[in-house]
Amino acid sequence: MANAEILIAGSEDIPILTKLYNEIFRPPRDEQFFRRRFMGRRNILLLLALVDQRPVGYSVGFELKPSVFFAWLAGVLPELRRQGIASQLMEAQHAWAAENGYSYIRIECHNAHRAVIHMAIALNYDIIGLRWDSERSENLIIFERSLTDA
Repeated sequence: MANAEILIAGSEDIPILTKLYNEIFRPPRDEQFFRRRFMGRRNILLLLALVDQRPVGYSVGFELKPSVFFAWLAGVLPELRRQGIASQLMEAQHAWAAENGYSYIRIECHNAHRAVIHMAIALNYDIIGLRWDSERSENLIIFERSLTDA
């Protein structure tokens, strides 16, 4: 079990986020992909997970609506998965969202990402719907969890 250090990062850390994203996911993205996504968003939260001072994972979210924080994107380097780092990132995001007045946190996940589905269920998320992802031509499962019932 890895004990990652979870840090709140800022826009100056988007190059680190971009590098991690491109080591984890395809197709690769550039910094502008993230900067465009953040335009007009409120309360952007970028968390970095470090193990031995090396960035190994991240979580990004922002306000979806005044009571709901959206956990948009997260990832952990493949060689460090299943060590609790993603759960540490999620728990830090939950704490930040609750401290900042959000009542709910929402995530979306493709059906193929079974590890994320299992983690969401383990963290007491409820399935609240489906959304069509036109970019990938498949459904996303929408999960939501109350931050006030904990």
